[in-house]
Amino acid sequence: MDERKRESMIAYLRHRMEDFGISADDLATALAALPEAERYRSANGDSWSGEGAMPQWLKQAISAGQSIGHFELTSGSVSKLRLQAGADWTNDPFAGSPLARPSAR
Repeated sequence: MDERKRESMIAYLRHRMEDFGISADDLATALAALPEAERYRSANGDSWSGEGAMPQWLKQAISAGQSIGHFELTSGSVSKLRLQAGADWTNDPFAGSPLARPSAR
């Protein structure tokens, strides 16, 4: 991603955080609250620590051609930010992706 696109995305995310009343502290708290045991997560919220038998949802995804890395959580993953009611997702570039799916805390 070039620097201009990166800066544009950062500005967009800051604006959306303001729209939803999410502060940098809220984001840091949500990141710190992520269970360390979770290493992989599906779009449906299924998770796996990477230890023990691989769960069926991940086996099926891999056999369908998806990379296991696609499900790996990174330090920047956020799964459960509380969103304000009445949000307008009309112009959201992430609409239809897992990033646009609100999840309850």
